[in-house]
Amino acid sequence: MSYRSPVTGRALVADSPHSLTAPGERWPVVDGIAYLRTDSEGLVSVALDHLDAGCPDDALVALLTDQDDWWTGPATDLGELKQLVRRRDELTLREAMALLRLGPVADYFAYRWSDPTYLAGLALVEAHWQAPATAFELACGIGHYLRELTARGVACTGADVVFAKCWLAKNWVAPAADYVVFDAAAPWPIADARFDLVTCHDAFYFLPDQPRVADSLRAAVAPGGVLAISHLHNLDYAGGAKGPARRADAWQTIFADAIVYDERTLLDALMRRTAPGPVGWVADTGVEAWSLVERHGDAPARPVDAGLAMPLPGATLRPNPLLGPHGAVWPSDRYRDEYGEGCLWAQPDAAVPTPDAARLRRLVDLPERW
Repeated sequence: MSYRSPVTGRALVADSPHSLTAPGERWPVVDGIAYLRTDSEGLVSVALDHLDAGCPDDALVALLTDQDDWWTGPATDLGELKQLVRRRDELTLREAMALLRLGPVADYFAYRWSDPTYLAGLALVEAHWQAPATAFELACGIGHYLRELTARGVACTGADVVFAKCWLAKNWVAPAADYVVFDAAAPWPIADARFDLVTCHDAFYFLPDQPRVADSLRAAVAPGGVLAISHLHNLDYAGGAKGPARRADAWQTIFADAIVYDERTLLDALMRRTAPGPVGWVADTGVEAWSLVERHGDAPARPVDAGLAMPLPGATLRPNPLLGPHGAVWPSDRYRDEYGEGCLWAQPDAAVPTPDAARLRRLVDLPERW
């Protein structure tokens, strides 16, 4: 993919195997990931110095220290990062995240394969599947959705503001995708690209300048394509919003033409192999989060039956690591409180309409080096 400067908008061209340039500026490319985050001039300079000196691992360690502006966890340790880089071909994903000191975020990423928010996002995209050839995900994290899309032959690009997340995705989760690091609040370096499917899952609610970011997402959708955004918190939810939230009418001002779902209906459609029914932007204290699509045409939603939300035929399935011999084994009380009630696999047999262990995620398709 070709990029533009997030500062000047000028086209960036490669001036070396490890850097992109435009008049008056230069940006590093480490492990094939372009680092185009604004307001990080010092880190950009350090990485380029290491790359120009023939020390790519030192540049990698430098970029792995970076975090987003709302990070409140511990700082990384240089010794642990050097160990991570040195042993990256032998470590598991969980070991790598431990050396990055991701804390509760590591739990979220390690066990996301069966959490209700993730499954609702898969169901949303499957219900409006149009066999995309290309896809883009903003705030892609470590590539959970990109793994499913690339496994089905979709050419994917993932973007995140944190280099370490893209690097984990590339090396452990979804290596077939391309990755770029940039800040959603700054001018986008992919401004010339168009994709059949554009997504932002479980992340849009905390992004700054949401109306402008929504416009940028729309601008990235190819003619006839689909924009899918999942898990927008409801400020009026009776149980209390678990993150930044808006009321229905406030979300409607940003997504006035969207097809809107109560996230619970997406999970129900997955369990029952049916098509989800939209609810619209209606104030409802029983809705914890909404998900939506914007698309051309008026084709109805498809049943969530045997597409993106289910493992591919022949996938190696393993017992869900959260399901122990005597019930749920939660990685933390925080994880249990946020996801436990909605996990399909944790429901008693009498409460679910299907005995399908893969559909309920009692069996899961984990990365090889999980």
